[in-house]
Amino acid sequence: MTKIFSGIVPVMLTPFTSDNKIDWDGLEHLTEWYIQYGVDTLFAVCQSSEMQALSLAERAELATRTVKLAAGRVPVIASGHISDNKEDQREELRTMAGTGINGLILVTNHLDPKNAGEETFRTGLNDALGWLPSELPLGLYECPAPYRRLLSDDEFKLCRDSGRFNVLKDVSCNLDILRRRVEMSGDSGFAVVNANAAIAAEAMRAGSLGFAGVFNNFHPDLYKWLYENCNLDSNLRRRLETFLALSGMAEPMGYPKLAKLFHKNLGTFASEHTRVIDFDIEERYWAAGALLDHITAGTESFRSEIAAFERERAVGSS
Repeated sequence: MTKIFSGIVPVMLTPFTSDNKIDWDGLEHLTEWYIQYGVDTLFAVCQSSEMQALSLAERAELATRTVKLAAGRVPVIASGHISDNKEDQREELRTMAGTGINGLILVTNHLDPKNAGEETFRTGLNDALGWLPSELPLGLYECPAPYRRLLSDDEFKLCRDSGRFNVLKDVSCNLDILRRRVEMSGDSGFAVVNANAAIAAEAMRAGSLGFAGVFNNFHPDLYKWLYENCNLDSNLRRRLETFLALSGMAEPMGYPKLAKLFHKNLGTFASEHTRVIDFDIEERYWAAGALLDHITAGTESFRSEIAAFERERAVGSS
């Protein structure tokens, strides 16, 4: 089951029309874009999807439609876990579990809404597991909103030993923590997948089974090549690591609207409208448009270099 959750896992955007409705045609084009660029799994209904601003009916329909659009070509996982109230949690988790997704992702901060500690987390975890089908693959997500609730080592081991979880989307942004978690994971099948662009390459070399960060919305294929070649002694690999890390520094400039503007420029969908960013990016961050141009140009340049590198490598191995 680990393969359902590992590799290059984009946190999917939710395209909206300019009048604030979900753009279903845009979702279809976006799904095809992800698959075209080689992603391994689609993570729908997550923070990048603006799940906190979606109704439960919208979250469920978004997951259901994504499964249909993927059509078995790649697995689809989803969260939609946004509530603190137990009754609301039970309803939303059961609803999301019934959408046909390949795996359901629980958000750690909603298992311990007030950061009360391990006992509360254990209770929340046990409640959630009791509501869900035992055969449904599960994952955990240290979602930064409403607050970043990292697992302690004991909580990590608890989830590992439960036999119910296949992945932790690691948002520690800390290589020491990630390395320790990889070691604790061992051969249990409880994968650790990093979500931070700044440490992406080092995390892969440390045992992160892929990348699940927001910049998979810009160049997932580059992360995939890096993942497959993270130990390659190559100037291309080293320069790519630097480019990806620096590109990721643009995230504070109004993400996810920044990524939607990127896709609007590509023609994936027509509007950069979001429900969570209420300002014009290019007015607040006057260089945002120029930065996106640089990211786009750099992405295309590295795609060309990688294609040439792979052609040379194929000739050399023949």
